[in-house]
Amino acid sequence: MPHPIQHSAHLLGIAGLTPEQVLPYLDLAESYALLSRSRTPPRDVLRGKTVINLFFEDSTRTRTSFELAGKRLGADVVNMTVATSSVNKGETLLDTASTLNAMRCDLLVIRHAQSGAPALLAQKVEASVVNAGDGMHEHPTQALLDALTIRRHFGRFEGLEVAICGDIAHSRVARSDILLLRLLGARIRLAGPPTLLPSAFGKMAGVTIHRDMDEAVTGADVVMCLRVQRERMGAGLIPSTREYFALFGLDQRRLGLARDHAIVMHPGPMNRGVEIASEVADSRQSVISEQVEMGVAVRMAVLDRLSRSRRNHHA
Repeated sequence: MPHPIQHSAHLLGIAGLTPEQVLPYLDLAESYALLSRSRTPPRDVLRGKTVINLFFEDSTRTRTSFELAGKRLGADVVNMTVATSSVNKGETLLDTASTLNAMRCDLLVIRHAQSGAPALLAQKVEASVVNAGDGMHEHPTQALLDALTIRRHFGRFEGLEVAICGDIAHSRVARSDILLLRLLGARIRLAGPPTLLPSAFGKMAGVTIHRDMDEAVTGADVVMCLRVQRERMGAGLIPSTREYFALFGLDQRRLGLARDHAIVMHPGPMNRGVEIASEVADSRQSVISEQVEMGVAVRMAVLDRLSRSRRNHHA
């Protein structure tokens, strides 16, 4: 009989979490960011522990970030990708879970095209499971690193105006960011083409829908651009990259409508000239490189806290 999910032992999403559960991740990640900059990470935190990165989708950036995080804490890190696994030979997710369980790993990081795959694995394995992105559901560690980056610049969330622009409908990053930043007190503005921006989001407290990009960024403290996936054009959801940029791309003129202290964010990888102009991506207001740096620190914090939670649970 599968054991019930112990939420403190897994990070499957932002939904259902409280500020009291989220803030310790940010506080610990802040300390790890400082330690990483001084090149003195505590390599004994996860010594003797095994972290498996199980990626059913390509994501060099996220996988590398988790790999660095595990190694900086002293863990043994194993990367498993679909291209070299038995999954291509017809093995099911539950077969994979059984195999991983037999390996006695401690922490399992999974990215999967199917929403809910990490939650299913969490019911079937003894390891702590971290969702590194599942379908169109969530990407919780991206939301945490975005929140940490914002807090480092403003020192707060309460009252901040955050504009999230682009393909909201298909973005697990947007979903997790909306949930987390609202939870911490920010107000969210969503902007994008009608085909990529479900009106249902506008029913959430603290969220407003904008069909006009200029309106969305005017007076914003944070402007976050989301990557437009090329397959959306093939599906007819946007007419062309040139028209998309004209209507919803972040250029210097549009950024000028935001607050003078506004920061520019992007979860990467960027399509320059589609959702964001190079002059903006490389500007002094851009914190895109800092997001990458905070990503490693946040993932160190997540692996650390889940490992401790798992230890306490089994004690």
